[in-house]
Amino acid sequence: MPDFENIRNFLRVYGRTLLVLFMALLVVHDIFGQHGFLAMRRTEKEIAKVKQDLQRLSEENRELAEQVKALKSDPSLIEKIARDELGLARPGEVIIRIPQPAPPRRPAPPPNAPAKP
Repeated sequence: MPDFENIRNFLRVYGRTLLVLFMALLVVHDIFGQHGFLAMRRTEKEIAKVKQDLQRLSEENRELAEQVKALKSDPSLIEKIARDELGLARPGEVIIRIPQPAPPRRPAPPPNAPAKP
């Protein structure tokens, strides 16, 4: 059995080195692998962000549901929206709108003037 002796001698000489390399490979895989520590941390951060978004959207949904309920049951709110957003008025009322001044425009530079940085 010369092959068995060769393997035995090889493992006696290089066995510890191979074991250390194998353990190092496992550690690297556990940290950087597809399901390793870093991937797990990244996934946990994504889960926390999604939970935060879900909480925000739930709060927004609750507020919108309250607005819908108010619009269905409060005629004065409906009238306020009709007046403010649609510009409607009751019969006999006159709406006076004052135009907003336009923002001042910067004059264009003369064609021969150098451009400012």
